Amino acid sequence: MKSLTKTSFNFKNQTAVYNGKVRDVYFIGDDTLIMVATDRISAFDVILPEGIPYKGQILNQIAAKFLDDTADIVPNWKIATPDPMVTIGKKCQGYPVEMIVRGYLCGSAWRAYKSGVREICGVKIPDGMKENEKFPTPIITPTTKAEIGEHDQDISKEEIIAKGLIPADEYEELEKYTLALFNRGTEIAAKKGLILVDTKYEFGKCDGKIYLMDEIHTPDSSRYFYSEGYEERFAKGEPQKQLSKEFVREWLMDNGFQGKAGQKVPEMTPAIVESISNRYIELYEHITGSKFEKADTSDIEQRIKTNIEKAGY
Repeated sequence: MKSLTKTSFNFKNQTAVYNGKVRDVYFIGDDTLIMVATDRISAFDVILPEGIPYKGQILNQIAAKFLDDTADIVPNWKIATPDPMVTIGKKCQGYPVEMIVRGYLCGSAWRAYKSGVREICGVKIPDGMKENEKFPTPIITPTTKAEIGEHDQDISKEEIIAKGLIPADEYEELEKYTLALFNRGTEIAAKKGLILVDTKYEFGKCDGKIYLMDEIHTPDSSRYFYSEGYEERFAKGEPQKQLSKEFVREWLMDNGFQGKAGQKVPEMTPAIVESISNRYIELYEHITGSKFEKADTSDIEQRIKTNIEKAGY
């Protein structure tokens, strides 16, 4: 199985390139960007050494579907998806904060809670909660957007406004959009027998208007539980059956890696890589309700180049 971990395109009217943890972004002229979802995989803010076949296609296609399914709530950056791994969109000025919304106490929030923390990003969390318990209402726990290799930092609404990162009135809009998107994602997930546990959204401005950017409701940006058996597992204190990238983090932690100084990424054998790829395909099929159609991977870069040129770029 082939994977795409690096790109080096040169499109007409290209002005700059940005290489993120997973995506390579090509800026075209003043107002357009071409985002290539590569097969790179990151965890604990570290890019892992092996690519995961079909991962880029999976993330790009899930994001494109959910951008279309939520366009009535907030305008988004997507213009077209000319290739399974590519989205062409509007260039927006991104806010320096990611909006993380949590419906359940789990993951990093649970790890903090278990250690005695009762306030996350200025949001108070009551005593006596258990792992994977549903919050009375979803909570928003923003983070600052870190540079590659650095960790995102929790930040409160009050700090965001006090530091002038986002004007108060615009932040109120972002909160409103975040909760509306999370509610829509929750409704869509429920129809697939899933629970949308937590997710993150990125917003920016274009022509003076707020736009939703980047990916949405993918297994890289979101955590899902299976609805069936959730109550029984929760009552017994058992781990939930989940659809997310958490299984990759758990494999790394089981092998002594949490992204801390001096720790070494465990060997990613072909069998491990294939198992992660298969899990991503399973995620796609559950989240979308559609069978995953593998794109031709004989020459991925050439396929992408041809499809983007056909789209006029």
